[in-house]
Amino acid sequence: MELRTLRYFVAVAEELHFGRAATRLHMSQPPLSRAIKQLEAEVGALLFARSPTGVTLTAVGAVLLDEARSLLDHADRVRVRVGAAAGASTLTVGILGDGTDPGVSRLAAAYRRTHPGVDIRIRDTDLTDPTCGLRAGLVDVALTRAPFDETALTVRALRDDPVGVVLRADDPLARRDRLRLAELGDRRWFQFPQGTDPLWQSYWNGGTPREGPVVRGVQECLHAVLWNGTVGLAPLGHDLPAELTVVPLADMAPSRVVAVWNEGDTNPLIHSFIGIATAAYRHRAPRRAVHSGDAGGDVGGDVGMGR
Repeated sequence: MELRTLRYFVAVAEELHFGRAATRLHMSQPPLSRAIKQLEAEVGALLFARSPTGVTLTAVGAVLLDEARSLLDHADRVRVRVGAAAGASTLTVGILGDGTDPGVSRLAAAYRRTHPGVDIRIRDTDLTDPTCGLRAGLVDVALTRAPFDETALTVRALRDDPVGVVLRADDPLARRDRLRLAELGDRRWFQFPQGTDPLWQSYWNGGTPREGPVVRGVQECLHAVLWNGTVGLAPLGHDLPAELTVVPLADMAPSRVVAVWNEGDTNPLIHSFIGIATAAYRHRAPRRAVHSGDAGGDVGGDVGMGR
């Protein structure tokens, strides 16, 4: 049995629904269903009793769930111990959005100095998964933004950033020094694809259900503003194209930059990474003020733009 297939099985067993499990794993449902059917063929028994409302574990499935969790935990421990014995290990870091954030640069430099033998692999992700593939086992730790579902995750806050609304430069509201969310109530806002974390979607919609085009990446957001005047939110601080501008929002909660890892993961490389990240983001250069007409965005600097 492949470890990846066992991770798929555990997700379905915990969600008891193929659709929700596929969303959690950030994959489509058909390949997930095929993987589970193949696993059932290998086991020689049904693992789930299927119904229109979801699935339930069979007796065989319940036994495999216990064993799969143990196998996956053991595989993680093996990876850490073998890497430590070899003197060179790999840490996969998920980054949502803009990797040019000064905090990321300071963190990279500090981690290289203290862990020269560690191979850091970066996984850049779009705006549909605020955990950057953490739940699917694609990364060890993520540098991202809250809020999102924190179930079974450990979250370390690194920084708070003010948020503004990104508008076309010729928009009537673009000359304002500051706006409130209620002044944008009649506009179309970005939406993320169905199945995206609802806490994440709600934050980048200002806490109110909205309507608008579905986007997945930063460039799609920028073009939606440029071509259609769609409203998007973004942390303040980064440059935008000259045709766009950002106006600070007076009543929008700050965007939290966070480091996230799986709850209970004892990988020492992760915990060292978190400690270095906390220090790197604490020591930051003064930020320039952002006014109407300035460009904005930040670490993941363009989310919801959303990042």
